[in-house]
Amino acid sequence: MHRRELLRGCGAFGIAGIAGCLGESDDLVFYEGFEEGIGDWEADAAIGPEVDIEEFEWEVDVSDEEAADGDYSLRIWNEGDYDDGTTWAVHPVSVEPGQAYQMSVTAQFWSESESFNLIRSAVMRLGPDRPVVEEDFPAPGQNTTQFGETPYGGLREPLWLADGWHEYTFEWTTPELSTDTLYLAVGTTVVWETAATHYVDEIVVEAEPR
Repeated sequence: MHRRELLRGCGAFGIAGIAGCLGESDDLVFYEGFEEGIGDWEADAAIGPEVDIEEFEWEVDVSDEEAADGDYSLRIWNEGDYDDGTTWAVHPVSVEPGQAYQMSVTAQFWSESESFNLIRSAVMRLGPDRPVVEEDFPAPGQNTTQFGETPYGGLREPLWLADGWHEYTFEWTTPELSTDTLYLAVGTTVVWETAATHYVDEIVVEAEPR
């Protein structure tokens, strides 16, 4: 059986569930393909202080319109009227406390077409706290792969780089963790003044103790 088929069979689990599904030696700690719906994902959004968050329109749900694999993906839509605003979904990821890791996170993001204009950026974050404001995600163009040990991992990189699906990935060198739960967030942030829909699928988190 292909590894991707094994992942889809495992579903979204933490370390214990994934280890039981794929074996103790595997570095995989989380996988999500949205084939079972929204599950434990929770949606949120933020925008700069000059705009009331109630005025920022956004939607997050599971859709069968596009899929990198299988039949479903996470759909993220937001308006662009304010040239600002970030929309994301967050999910807990189980880890072993008292352990430091070298972690990697990969996800597929769908854009309607390739564009030379920077319309939206993909944002991803993995850390001990949930994101609350836009500044909780990395700065534009930043990817923690290039850094050493940091308080959280993530990226903010341009979307619309390809027609259809494009892979985004970052690495995170963690400190010794004092928690058994990390929070994984994936979303989009507004750059250009236009409404836009994107899809996210095939999210994989791997962790190697260090």
